[in-house]
Amino acid sequence: MKKKSKAKKVLLWTGGSMAFVLVAVSAAGYLYIKHLNDNITSVSDDGASTGGFSKDKAINLLIIGTDKRTGKGNEGYGDTGSVGHADTNILLHISKDRSNATALSIPRDLIVDVPDCPTEQSDGTTKVIAGTQNVRFNTSLGQDDRTPSCTVRTVTELTGIKPDNFMVADFNAVKTLTDAVDGVEVCLGKDIDDKQSHLKLSKGTHKISGETALAFVRTRHSVGFGGDLSRIQLQQQFLSALMRKLSSNSTLTSPTKLLKLAEVGTKSLTVDSQLDSIGKLKDLGLELGKLNPKNLTFTTIPVLDNPAEKVKATVVLNESKAPAVFQAIKDDVSFTAVKKKQAKASKDAAAARLEGSKSAASEVRVRILNGGAPAGSAQETLSWLQNDEGVLKSENAGNAPAELARTTLEYAPDQADQARELASLMGLSGSAMKPGKSVTNSQGLPAITLTLGKDFQGAGVSLTTPTKAPEVDSKTTADKVTCAK
Repeated sequence: MKKKSKAKKVLLWTGGSMAFVLVAVSAAGYLYIKHLNDNITSVSDDGASTGGFSKDKAINLLIIGTDKRTGKGNEGYGDTGSVGHADTNILLHISKDRSNATALSIPRDLIVDVPDCPTEQSDGTTKVIAGTQNVRFNTSLGQDDRTPSCTVRTVTELTGIKPDNFMVADFNAVKTLTDAVDGVEVCLGKDIDDKQSHLKLSKGTHKISGETALAFVRTRHSVGFGGDLSRIQLQQQFLSALMRKLSSNSTLTSPTKLLKLAEVGTKSLTVDSQLDSIGKLKDLGLELGKLNPKNLTFTTIPVLDNPAEKVKATVVLNESKAPAVFQAIKDDVSFTAVKKKQAKASKDAAAARLEGSKSAASEVRVRILNGGAPAGSAQETLSWLQNDEGVLKSENAGNAPAELARTTLEYAPDQADQARELASLMGLSGSAMKPGKSVTNSQGLPAITLTLGKDFQGAGVSLTTPTKAPEVDSKTTADKVTCAK
């Protein structure tokens, strides 16, 4: 089959209960593109995000589904007066090499601290909305006039991961998107007749769309333990099914479906100001489109029942498991077994750099630069190397010309022995070692260069990046079909 031109595809990832939306638009369709641009609603990120994704870096996209009952037919659901809280939340991490992704669900009932949120007002001024401690995560949006940027700040506070962009959607998105693709297949392990969500389906596989699809993602009392964590599993199943449908030939080869998706996708979205055009969304879509469904992992932040409650209504962070999950995402570690020959070759080459003879610590001559580490880190490292490790031929060379995400160690071929010794002392991986040209220190003598990046955590703290993700209680990949019980 002839491959479609990537330039003619637009792929959007929408929030809450949505996944990918693929769109084909001809080059001559200027007026239609303008129409799609006019459909998109954007709001300021208020400086809460990184300022937008980059094609050469890992991407962190925050997807927010609100419980706001706007739109035809939604008035009768649940809390009709809801201001639109952060009801469904997924932090989607796409790896730097686009070989894998992790969709991390954040429970709406997780107890968190919502930080102060500087928020742009309609008149252009900025108002700081005061933060609150020990509250449900879902109050990071809507409550006290909080905007999506407050939810972004809350995610950063909670995980240490700063989202690049965000997308928000309401109930109508689920209904219109599933209608546009002629429904998605889901599976139930038992009969369900839920009076609150209005879901009535028998055990087995069903093709759902519209109101039934919305009922499916809203159901929680009739599955699992009847709480929000059980509903998250339904939502993850739904997203997986929708992703499979959207990436199938039946969708990609149908101009009618693609145009429908373009229309409903852009109308369903509220995005940050960095994604306020169809062109920008297309660029993001092309990056997301490189993913294989089998390498997209759905999982949930590890949590525990709130010990402060007799009747369990909220959850708290599992402090023994959650930090490792956050760190794995920050380190761009895959939660699936991604097999790539090129990646293996690169890994083997990095490991080889650590093999071989090492010089004595006293023979290591190194320049230390600060390339994004906390202020004073270069001097702290210098003192540690000289006083504790015997690396006396070392000097603080000030700030690096640019900030680095990761610490690097550059050296000339004839300095490999010194580099291996310093890498051992610093706990650096082979991937941090960068063979290059010889440079000189302040005395005009050849030296290796250690540049401390944003991953630096203190002198003597190992900088070896983990290569395996931690075990999590539950996870599934987007190519799997699971039946809810």
